Amino acid sequence: MQASSLPLRLSPAPAVEWRASGEPVPYQQAVSFMEARARAIREAAAPELVWLLEHPPIYTAGTSAQSGDVLRARFPVHRTGRGGQVTYHGPGQRVAYAVLDLQALFAPDAPDLRRYIRFLEQWIIAALARLGVEGFTRQGRIGVWTNVPGGEAKIAAIGVRVRKWVSYHGIAVNVAPDLSHYDGIVPCGIRDYGVTSLQALGVEAKMHVVDAALKESFSTACGLA
Repeated sequence: MQASSLPLRLSPAPAVEWRASGEPVPYQQAVSFMEARARAIREAAAPELVWLLEHPPIYTAGTSAQSGDVLRARFPVHRTGRGGQVTYHGPGQRVAYAVLDLQALFAPDAPDLRRYIRFLEQWIIAALARLGVEGFTRQGRIGVWTNVPGGEAKIAAIGVRVRKWVSYHGIAVNVAPDLSHYDGIVPCGIRDYGVTSLQALGVEAKMHVVDAALKESFSTACGLA
């Protein structure tokens, strides 16, 4: 698994390791790595991690997935332990897996899962703003949304799992995926709204530019945690 490490130090938190994988990483391989890293973080044997990557095309079903959410299994369907329903991962989508110690992130306050979701939302919104896109949240709709002709569409998904207050899984931002791949599912169980991407909005951003926006916005979101 080839990756480049980009150190980031938050104050007063310890260093967070950043990795960016150049080649698509199989989904189960990524999950196994995150689970091992989460255990190591809880044992104080490894630093926290933000891992930037893409996956080969796959549908993943979270713990709230419904039987009717997969309309056509165009790609493998993987049942996973993260929260949420069914989503798509594939080339052109930037996944950021955040393996973080929530006790440290929210100290001196107690860790709070809802507050962590808000942290992830603000992280995405800040990164999109750096790319010239307005992102926002809507009550009752998971993820981050943006305006498109005729209404609103989802541009980023959120799905997390927490063990012993160490988080893993994270966020997925649509940079330039094939949006027709979403046709096989009901994304996150929401039927009345579509999905979009930076490319569909006319923003031609390279992955390294998106990575930089995510990295720069992470510390801003931490300040709001």
